[in-house]
Parts: sequence; structure tokens; C-alpha cells
Amino acid sequence: MMKKVGIILGILLVIIILSVLGGVIFYNNGLGAVDKNDTHEVSFVINTGDASKMIVDNLETAGLIKNKYAAYVYLKLHKVNLQAGTYTLSKKMSFKDIILKFQNGDVADNTISVTFIEGKRLVNYVKVISDNFGYSEEEILNVLSDKEYLNELIDKYWFLTDDILNDKLYYALEGYLAPDTYTFYVDASIKDIVSILLDETSKKLEPYKEEISKSKYSIHEIITLASIVELEGNNSNDRAGVAGVFYNRLNNGMSLGSDVTTYYGARVELSDRELYQYEIDALNDYNTRHPSMAGKLPVGPICSPSTDSLIATIEPEEHDYLFFVADINKNTYFTKNNAEHEAKIAELKQKGLWFNYD
Repeated sequence: MMKKVGIILGILLVIIILSVLGGVIFYNNGLGAVDKNDTHEVSFVINTGDASKMIVDNLETAGLIKNKYAAYVYLKLHKVNLQAGTYTLSKKMSFKDIILKFQNGDVADNTISVTFIEGKRLVNYVKVISDNFGYSEEEILNVLSDKEYLNELIDKYWFLTDDILNDKLYYALEGYLAPDTYTFYVDASIKDIVSILLDETSKKLEPYKEEISKSKYSIHEIITLASIVELEGNNSNDRAGVAGVFYNRLNNGMSLGSDVTTYYGARVELSDRELYQYEIDALNDYNTRHPSMAGKLPVGPICSPSTDSLIATIEPEEHDYLFFVADINKNTYFTKNNAEHEAKIAELKQKGLWFNYD
């Protein structure tokens, strides 16, 4: 009798051992790679708040793990923190390799670096967005002109006012999108992109918020003038002095007489060609060479100004000059009247210092 019991116990022990070994083999095999020879990479997303069971189920659905039950056990035995993000995985990876990626937050490089250049018009920024993100220019402009969206932005950003809703503006957000180099997600929406640029504008303007509030000019007018300073003072070493000239002309009821505003009003790029006389004489809300614009700023900005031009416009140099000109070395000469101005230009040409805009 005792012998039979011993045999039964021995058999049971063997069964238990084999079961344990089988379970271990099943477990380890279940955590192995689906196909060690498959190097094809796929994207896998973990959203914030996804439970570990959901992550495992999604891995199974994607065909990236051999056995979800083995995966459940592994995560039960190992307390791990799985970080949200987009990951690059393949079937040649074991479950342990995949989990290590999730733990380390080894996300895929799904970002793109994009540069928006200072002094460029909004249409140029639209093209940059289109080229890098695949949206059509028409689609982008439709978003940027949507009144409901613009009102949402006005509510969100202190420097955006009802001035951007003026129907006379060519583009509502012209001048407000900060030039800089940014990092975006490759699947960023148009509104995501705009928000990031406006956040940067807010950051750059914030230190001068009190000065802006005390100015007799609105924030819209300051950014408008800064955009003119950006283009007119681009070849100058004294943008604050250039801004001072424009303020003096405004205070004296004079026309700004700025060619760059005339080009913008005609919708012609500065580098494209010379303006025709009818474009120079055109009456529109941007052309400051027209007599009706005496003592007035354009209806809105004409480009995206740099931080230097913004600061120069917020903190201009105080003087009594009404004209300025810069030579090829960016040295700026200020004069008080037109006769002095023309004489200075003649002098620079005679000395070979006249800047050739061609």
C-alpha cells in the first residue's frame, strides 16, 4: 500500500514539475519576439492614461507580441511605469525589449524643426507651413481668416485686439506670428502651429507690457510700426533712431513716405521688381506715400518684425530728425529736412557708399 502511495506521489511530483517547466517555457516563449527576422518598423502609440491591460491588448492587435497572457503575468510580476508617447517597434523585439522602451520613454523622433524668418510676410509663413506639414495654402488661409477662431485668439492673448478683425486688413494675423526656429510634432494642426508662434510673441512682448500700456499708441499700432522699422531699418545699425524718425513724422502730421508700405499695399514683394507709377500713387490703407496718409500709420503690420525692431519701436530714440539714410556699411545718417537728406544721399553716392538694393 505504501509503495502504491509512493508511486502516485512520485507521478504527481513529476506532473507538477513538468507543469511548472511547461508553464515557464510557455511564459518565456510568450515573451519572445514574434519574428526575429522581421525588421519592418511600425509606430505604436500610448496615450496618457492608458491602462497596462489596454496597452497589452493593443500590442496584440498590432501583432507585436506572441501571447498577451504571458504579457499580463510579466506586468503583474514587474511593477513598471509605461510612459505615454509614440514609439517605433518591430516584430523582432521581445516583450521585455518593448517594455524597456516604454519605461525609458524612448519615443520616436516625430518632431520637425521649422524656421520662420523675420521680416517676411504672412503669405511666406503660410508657404512654410504648407511645405512642412502638407496643408494647402488655401486651407491655412481659411483657418487664419475665420472670424470665430480669431475671436477665440483675442480672448486668449492680451496683445490681440479687435483691430485684427478690420476687414481692410489683407491678413488678420500679419505681424503677430513671432519669427524664430521652432520644434513641432509632425502631425501638428494648423491651430497648434499658430498657438506656438503666438505663445512666443507673448513671451517676447511680456517684458514690455507696462510700457506698451502707457504708450499713446495701441499695441496694434506699435506692431504695425515695428514691421515698418524691420524693413526700413534692416540696413541700419540704429533701429531705435529710425523708429524715432517715424514717430516724429507722425507727430508732425507728415506722411511716413515708406516705400515698403507701398510695396505691401500693391501686394508686390520688395525683391520682385520696381513699382509702377500707378502703384506708387494708389490710394489704399497701407500706402503711406499717398497724401491722404499724412500723419497716419497703415491699417496693419506689413511683415513679422524681429525682437530688435519691436524693442526699438517700444523704446525709440528721442531726437528731432525727420529723415534717415543708411550706407553700405549700415551706418545711419539722420537729417532734419529734405534738403539735408538729399545732400547726404548725393554725398554717399559720390563716396561709393550708397546702398544698392539690387
